Amino acid sequence: MAGSDVSLTKEMKMPKLKTKSGVKKRFKITATGKVKHGVAGKRHRLISHNAKYIRTNRGTSVLSANDTPTIKKWAPYGLD
Repeated sequence: MAGSDVSLTKEMKMPKLKTKSGVKKRFKITATGKVKHGVAGKRHRLISHNAKYIRTNRGTSVLSANDTPTIKKWAPYGLD
C-alpha cells in the first residue's frame, strides 16, 4: 500500500512543447524579439522579374508585427 501512496504524491510535469520544424528552417528571432525571414520569390523564374524586384528582395526582412505572435507560438523556446 505504501507504494501506491508514493505514486499519488508524485509531481506531474507538463510535457515539453515541440518547435515546428518549418519554423526552425525559415525564421530567426532577433535580440529585440523581432522575427526575420527570407524574402519570397527568389528561387526560380527570375528572368521574368525585373532587376529592381530582384534587388529589393535581396537578403532578409523583418516579419510584420501582426504575424510575429503566431511564429513565436510555434517556437515556444525561441530559435537558436
